[in-house]
Amino acid sequence: MKIEKFHEMLEEIQRERGIHKEALLEAIKASLLSAAKKKLKTEAETLEVQISDDGEFKIIDKVDGEEKDVTPKDFGRLAAQTAKQVIIQRIREAEKTEAFGEFTKKEGELVNGLVQRREYSGYLINLGRLETVLTPQEQIPGEVLRERDRVRLYIVETRKTPKGPFVVVSRAHPNLIKKLFELEVPELKEGILEIKAIAREAGKRTKVAVFSNDSKIGAVGTCVGHMGARIQNIVRELGNERVDIIEWSKKPQAFITNALSPAKVSAVELNKDNMTAKVIVPEKELSLAIGKEGQNVRLAVKLTGWKIDIMSEEEAEKGGKEEAKAKAKAKEDKAAALNKALEEQEESTTKVHELAKELGLKSNEVIEKLKELGHEVKAANSSVSEEAVKALKENLA
Repeated sequence: MKIEKFHEMLEEIQRERGIHKEALLEAIKASLLSAAKKKLKTEAETLEVQISDDGEFKIIDKVDGEEKDVTPKDFGRLAAQTAKQVIIQRIREAEKTEAFGEFTKKEGELVNGLVQRREYSGYLINLGRLETVLTPQEQIPGEVLRERDRVRLYIVETRKTPKGPFVVVSRAHPNLIKKLFELEVPELKEGILEIKAIAREAGKRTKVAVFSNDSKIGAVGTCVGHMGARIQNIVRELGNERVDIIEWSKKPQAFITNALSPAKVSAVELNKDNMTAKVIVPEKELSLAIGKEGQNVRLAVKLTGWKIDIMSEEEAEKGGKEEAKAKAKAKEDKAAALNKALEEQEESTTKVHELAKELGLKSNEVIEKLKELGHEVKAANSSVSEEAVKALKENLA
């Protein structure tokens, strides 16, 4: 039996699709063998397929070193259909593998996608050569996409799964913001500007810290663009998510101050040991610095890496006074404790002249005796510890 134009077909597939002829031939043999076993109703391990370059094939049963042609009757049509199915399947697999390799190279980049439909697991997205799913955790919260919408997506990673290659895409990832800025602000690609840090709560607000390597070019103004054109394009792509652009600084006080924008900051006190910052703001700026549900300060913490404690000037002044009072009281308590200890020490000692009178000795005699016992005293009004008195009395007994 023969599969028509078999050789030409294999050559064309190898040339156009890059699928090796040998691999395709082996796959066709395996499929023909499976089909033949079903037709012959056998699972014999002695069967094999022989097929030539011109498409001539037969099913052979090798038993006891002999070959027997057991090709089923009317198997030609089934063989042709099987070969066609295998070829189509291999072409699809090859295309998926090729596309997977293409998207693997695009990890960390932006791609355009077309929304196919909404599914339980998310949005089915057509990326051109592959389809993928924008999962709920990678969506911008609250964003509703419609069929045929074109969206920009960030490629997080590519995975090989039992169902084939899978491209993980995101619209919630912070790096989506970075890549959108790079599209709108050519100075970033040129290296004139740098994005130093991004803090994002997708769908609500993002803070982007930028820095200019050219003192003549303002980082924030360049990213905003003429009449806000650049930033408006980015915000529009994000469904009107708020984006704050701030100036990055290597000085923590300045960076923290900028990160709390648009609130005005009066002072920043740092504790570098535990990376905490006490930020003082005017009373009227307090709610703005903290932000709705703490969002502004929370994003500033993520952006700078510093734990930030915000208080108003009034609170800081009151706290300063209370701290001064507490220090003064602590000083007084320490002095009182010292005086009390001295008093207790005085109460537990005896003067030399008192001890001499009690023992019926002269003061200088008591002093000499105490020195002999290793207790240093200098004059009649010197104090003697209870331990020394006891030792002296035992010596005189």
